[in-house]
Amino acid sequence: MEDDLAAADLLKESFAARGHRLSHADNGAEGLRLAQAQNYDVLVVDRMLPEMDGLSLVRHLRETGHQVPVLFLSALGEVEDRIAGLKAGGDDYLIKPYVFEELHARLEALTRRGGDSETKVTLGDLTLDRLERRVTRAGQEIDLQKREFELLDFLLQHQGQTVTRNMLLEHVWGFDFAAQTNVIDVHISRLRGKIDKDFDTPLLHTLRGVGFVMKWQGQK
Repeated sequence: MEDDLAAADLLKESFAARGHRLSHADNGAEGLRLAQAQNYDVLVVDRMLPEMDGLSLVRHLRETGHQVPVLFLSALGEVEDRIAGLKAGGDDYLIKPYVFEELHARLEALTRRGGDSETKVTLGDLTLDRLERRVTRAGQEIDLQKREFELLDFLLQHQGQTVTRNMLLEHVWGFDFAAQTNVIDVHISRLRGKIDKDFDTPLLHTLRGVGFVMKWQGQK
């Protein structure tokens, strides 16, 4: 749902290039009607829409039982703006201007969220058990600190996908964390030392200047 027609056209081209089908509404009232009438995998909602703003639209959907994943796309990027989006019922929040690759990575993550309710996540010979807060690789117990566990869990949720630093800051550390510190690099280094150092096949890969990806040998 985007009222800027030029921006909407770029989004349409980007989605079409990836083989996705989409509907477009240029105002909140029409967007709400479409969301209630169709079963969408995910909604991309601008905060500032005519007739009905994005926050009101999503609140109405949640109040009437619609649980479709929602990503807010907005130029309103202050911490309080993002928190307002999440409290209204949004699942993620991306600030304009944005990179299409990150937008699609976030949307792919949202459409896969149904699998997050599983208590165990595996990648190759590594297993993370959310219920027991336990990680093993090739049967060997791996001792992780709380933040390392949360970091690994998030990376595994998006295995095979690029995870940007902004995604980690938002979803693992929270919106109010100081992005200029090297805390992500420190934790990634520690995590890599625990899950990869003593094993033949690395799982945690750094994409220089882009982010990180968890993948098993041969996985594209």
